[in-house]
Amino acid sequence: METDPVRGEGEQLDLLDGTVSVVVVSYFTGPLLWRCLAAALAQPEVRDVVVVDNGNWDRTRDDLALMAEADDRVHVVTGQGNVGFAAGCNLGVAAASGEVIFILNPDAILAPGAVATLLREGRRYGGRGAWLIGGRLLNPDGTVQAGARRGALTPWTALVEMTRLYRVAPRHPYFRRFNQHGEPEPDGTVPMPVISGACMMMPRETYEAVGGMDEAYFLHVEDVDFCVRVGAAGGKVLYTPKAEVTHYKSSSRANRFRIEQLKAHSLHLYFRRHFSGVYPPGFLTLVSAVSWGGVGLRMAKLTAQRTIGLTGVGRRSGARGGVRAARVTGRAAER
Repeated sequence: METDPVRGEGEQLDLLDGTVSVVVVSYFTGPLLWRCLAAALAQPEVRDVVVVDNGNWDRTRDDLALMAEADDRVHVVTGQGNVGFAAGCNLGVAAASGEVIFILNPDAILAPGAVATLLREGRRYGGRGAWLIGGRLLNPDGTVQAGARRGALTPWTALVEMTRLYRVAPRHPYFRRFNQHGEPEPDGTVPMPVISGACMMMPRETYEAVGGMDEAYFLHVEDVDFCVRVGAAGGKVLYTPKAEVTHYKSSSRANRFRIEQLKAHSLHLYFRRHFSGVYPPGFLTLVSAVSWGGVGLRMAKLTAQRTIGLTGVGRRSGARGGVRAARVTGRAAER
């Protein structure tokens, strides 16, 4: 047992096994889903794992049903179709039984002890009030991933990020990036304006006090909005480098153009929710235009790459595709 410096000497930090419910929203995730669930179930503090089936292959649904039959800690919420990430999280939390909620992406693999660390640090630095904590996200190659540590998302910081104005004067506070992965890693748990929805733990009371995830966001930015609302309600948003999670990203079989559209739409919605009347309307329109322009450029690039691939130009592209297919096959075989 550890002494909790927030609650005073002599008062013990209460760490109980089986207090955490992990909520995983899955949309055609693929083989990584099983690695995610196995790593979550291996954490002693996990009471149950709720998988929200927003869309999966029939075989995956059958295997999830078999897993739920074999392990009473596994619950599957299915039949609702693809209702979006925010609504999926709300369905998962409603079906969960733990006093602590841990939202985890289906392509995120917890390191041993990650849940205990998040729980300990959240309770230690969050105190008796509302709190929300995220861990250190790593790419599969072990490098630090963008998104785990984020500053405040405002129309200005979004414009700096999208246009890469941070390259003009990287040390100037006006040009500080929204994503802070390029800055020195903190030594311990620290307050953070925004953490990633890929790895987000909080007491159930915190989740319910702010009304859960805003279902107006179908995909993207809902985690930013959630952090802002927790902070506005007086809660603490925290980040700890002590809990590590390997996040593979983009594992779902989803239409790239649709994802980019949803991201731009969610950004526009977020600005209207939180900054109407704060920034001049023309500036909000400019930021939205830059966001949608970025969607067009990324889609044009993707279309060009696909066209080159279909015409057979560049054998190296085909070779890379073969390597990728082999890796996917290898992951499936691991299962």
